Amino acid sequence: MDPEALKKYSALHPKPAGLTLQYGTAGFRAKAEQLDHIMFRMGLLAVLRSKDVASTIGVMVTASHNPEEDNGVKLVDPLGEMLHPSWEEYATQLANAEERELQKIITEICQKAAVNQHKDASVFIGRDTRPSSKKLSQSVIDGISVLGGQYHDYGLVTTPQLHYMVCCRNTQGQYGKATLEGYYEKLSKAFTELIKQSPSPGESQRHLKIDCANGIGALKLSEMEPYFPKEVLIHIYNDGTKEKLNHLCGADFVKVHQKPPRGLDMKPNERCCSFDGDADRIVYYYKDTTGRFHLIDGDKIATLISIFLKELLAKVGQTLEMAVVQTAYANGSSTRYLEETLKVPVHCVKTGVKHLHHKAQEFDVGVYFEANGHGTVLFSKAAETKIRQLAKEEKVDEKRDAAKVLANMIDLINQTVGDAVSDMLVIEAILALKGLTVQQWDAIYTDLPNRLLRVQVADRRVIDTTDAERRVVTPPGLQEKIDALVKKYKLSRAFVRPSGTEDVVRIYAEADTQENADALAHEVSLAVYHLAGGKGAPPQP
Repeated sequence: MDPEALKKYSALHPKPAGLTLQYGTAGFRAKAEQLDHIMFRMGLLAVLRSKDVASTIGVMVTASHNPEEDNGVKLVDPLGEMLHPSWEEYATQLANAEERELQKIITEICQKAAVNQHKDASVFIGRDTRPSSKKLSQSVIDGISVLGGQYHDYGLVTTPQLHYMVCCRNTQGQYGKATLEGYYEKLSKAFTELIKQSPSPGESQRHLKIDCANGIGALKLSEMEPYFPKEVLIHIYNDGTKEKLNHLCGADFVKVHQKPPRGLDMKPNERCCSFDGDADRIVYYYKDTTGRFHLIDGDKIATLISIFLKELLAKVGQTLEMAVVQTAYANGSSTRYLEETLKVPVHCVKTGVKHLHHKAQEFDVGVYFEANGHGTVLFSKAAETKIRQLAKEEKVDEKRDAAKVLANMIDLINQTVGDAVSDMLVIEAILALKGLTVQQWDAIYTDLPNRLLRVQVADRRVIDTTDAERRVVTPPGLQEKIDALVKKYKLSRAFVRPSGTEDVVRIYAEADTQENADALAHEVSLAVYHLAGGKGAPPQP
């Protein structure tokens, strides 16, 4: 490490006085103009992490579903997974260090993590379409270069594509080719093989309208279109040529506001879906003949995939253990359907993709989705080997055919992270193979009416939870109060949890009717306000 070069370059990326940022589930996120020093320093950190694990590390410049003015950065670990929690702490330390301490903090990280500084380092970089992303990714490159790391800049890619590239590189190509063409070819080949088996659909069944949130998803989907078989008729909306990223569109907007995005006109019973700004989330929706809007969220996506995989696993006749991982936000109807009707074990974990991903790794087949539409399916090494072997060698036709479908599913699914493009193709293949319309899919179960609220508090740390955030430990008396309120309504449940980023407590309630869900949510929000130090005026119904 050249102290003079570090000093010189660090001065070109100065830290604004008094600014402290925290590396969270989504990495760093802030207004774009506050992030130059962060990007430079994450370039430094990526080199240290690469030396530590003797593998290529990814750096993705994006703020996902945040407004266009924001930006952010997250690091990707060797197998395409999120950065290890111990390194999240190093990221925060490095980001907030004063310039004169930078050298010292780097040395400390190297000591704590036992990093061999003489090892080579390799970093893959990607960015979204925000106006600020190009300049900020250049700051990352400055950081990598100062510490002598090698880098490959993929330029504009979706977040899941960068995760995929990192995994391909570190598995020496076993997971696939670390190029965009490699990604498009692998997914489209698996998809084409799958839909060959499907009954020929009517013309209207094949159309899909996609809202790309005016983001990177539109660019990459149009690049991928030539690879699709002619049966796929996709129509891209909100492609970023006219409007602002994530403005009144995208998966997050549709999920939160329960209404279609701007710029997409829906006719009754047309299948539509929305990606978020960096294309790692997806939700589906349609309007019925009465004009009512129906949202098909991550819970229903997980259910469709689970039904399909369970049937195939049964046909293959192997004792492979399958489970679904959810958070407390999953609709009660989905949990009930999976456990009672489908007889698939469901596990509840804390909110945050890393918790879901980690739990899903415990099973042969682990399906996980957050209600917001972020999720994927993980196959254990043993399960994958067994399935591929059966697809080649099984003598019984039905078993072999089912194994082939499973093998193509494994190739179509991006196992590194939730991927809107991959998830969309998985869903489209399943609907085609099962001959399901979007209405039939929606009718698998009916969501319980629910309500999300937020209450401002003086300090979010007064609330401590347990049981995957479903019960409150402190402040005393709050959980008892919630229990008493829940007893007043049918099919009801409610929980509260502190926000990870601001002094706000989030409240979720569901019940047999919308009126009751709203009333329960309001009563719980009052209890939080009075018992957990609410700020401002009490919540109004």
